[in-house]
Amino acid sequence: MKFSFRARTVVCMSDHETNRAYPPRPPYELAAPGATAPEAAAPAPPQSVPQPEPGTAPGAHARRRAGRPVGLLAAVAVVAAAVGGGTATLAGEAFGDGAAPAATSSVLGTNAADTGTGVAEVVKAVAPGVVEIGASSRSGSATGSGVVISEKGEILTNNHVVSGATEIEVTFSDGGTARAEIVGTEPDLDMALIRVEDTDGLTLAPAELGDSDAVRVGDRVIAFGSPQGLSGTVTSGIVSAKDREVTVERTEEDARPRDDWAWPFEFDGDRYNGDLGSETTTYRAIQTDASLNPGNSGGPLVDMEGRVIGVNSAIHSNASTAAEAGSVGLGFAVPVNDVKEILDDLRADG
Repeated sequence: MKFSFRARTVVCMSDHETNRAYPPRPPYELAAPGATAPEAAAPAPPQSVPQPEPGTAPGAHARRRAGRPVGLLAAVAVVAAAVGGGTATLAGEAFGDGAAPAATSSVLGTNAADTGTGVAEVVKAVAPGVVEIGASSRSGSATGSGVVISEKGEILTNNHVVSGATEIEVTFSDGGTARAEIVGTEPDLDMALIRVEDTDGLTLAPAELGDSDAVRVGDRVIAFGSPQGLSGTVTSGIVSAKDREVTVERTEEDARPRDDWAWPFEFDGDRYNGDLGSETTTYRAIQTDASLNPGNSGGPLVDMEGRVIGVNSAIHSNASTAAEAGSVGLGFAVPVNDVKEILDDLRADG
């Protein structure tokens, strides 16, 4: 599918594979204190996930598109729980534009952005709370990312990463693994809360949730995740825009699997890749030029004070499939303030 300025192909960022076992992932390799680190300290994933394009902004996450939201192409998702085979159905997102004031308090105690080793310091503080998520069902498996938010083993990720999964395994930054269960999901925002079943013997390092309204266009940010299954990958960039509007099909737990990567979407009144169906969702996202790729879905986007300001969800690509997609500097994340608004509801589901 081709997009000029009018439309862009967008895909979710889970790394999908069919019936493949998950090999152990190496832990995060952090820079020694005082060492100077480059802007992005992460292995470059072979291919990446697509993303959406700007449009007018309606409500935070309305079910029907208004204005000119960007559509997404599902990149990598968990196998659907429905009976029968097929690849997993994934939900993507689109985004809009805006700006806001700066944040104040810091997880690191000092403003890491003012130091020469800012990125390395933030990585050292946040990486222990970032996990890789392996989700599987009878139809196949997928890899995504997540971030620990409590000592109870609660983990935030995208709904399209775990939707339809019958088994979920979490791999921590130190190489430890644990089984997890879905606590609650919000398809309208493509968010899910999962929880580790047994925390005994685990060292949990919850990340702090920041204030996405305080983020300004131009602020430096760091993205964490497991693109293409490469655990501990870190990339950095800036906030390119805010309130990017996205319209995609909602992914329910019992969603029917699709046998291709062509996720239907709308842009500027035109439809691509077929019918969107009766259920769609539109919400606004943070746009970043930090490199995001398949498998980054669900991982945290953090500010230079080590606080989560968004959950990575999708990227734009000129490619027509997730397998051909690569990062072009257009990544999108669900604003953390929107996530905090539904967090109690997600917990109540469990």
